[in-house]
Amino acid sequence: MKKLAPYLSSGDKVILFDGVCNLCNGWAKFIIKQDNKAVFKLASVQSKQGKAILEFYNLPTETFETMLVVEESFVFYKSDAFFRVIKRLPYRFRFLMIFSVIPRPIRDWLYDRVASNRYKLFGKKTECDLPSTEQLNRFLK
Repeated sequence: MKKLAPYLSSGDKVILFDGVCNLCNGWAKFIIKQDNKAVFKLASVQSKQGKAILEFYNLPTETFETMLVVEESFVFYKSDAFFRVIKRLPYRFRFLMIFSVIPRPIRDWLYDRVASNRYKLFGKKTECDLPSTEQLNRFLK
């Protein structure tokens, strides 16, 4: 059995996102609202938990260009991470899985275009949002 990243327990499904990115924060809030079974936990890459997970997988901690989904010892990046999340949301969002038939290089190219322009398109915060009391249990501790 492979060693789990810090702060993860067996069975955890964790989404790492850019906590200062408006688009990424919107995505995190969307997941909290729609993931009514609480399948996912969240961590911003700027948090100590997020940085520890990035370091565990030898990923950069200063620049961040992709959402990550960590399940057990598996890490999903870019469009694979997106579809990993969509697959576990309520059925009304599953129609988006049709786009997973697009070859990964094309999906990831599109993902990279949005990711590299996310601050320009959606703006950037000077610091991470603090989760509300109700949202706190959805974040990795």
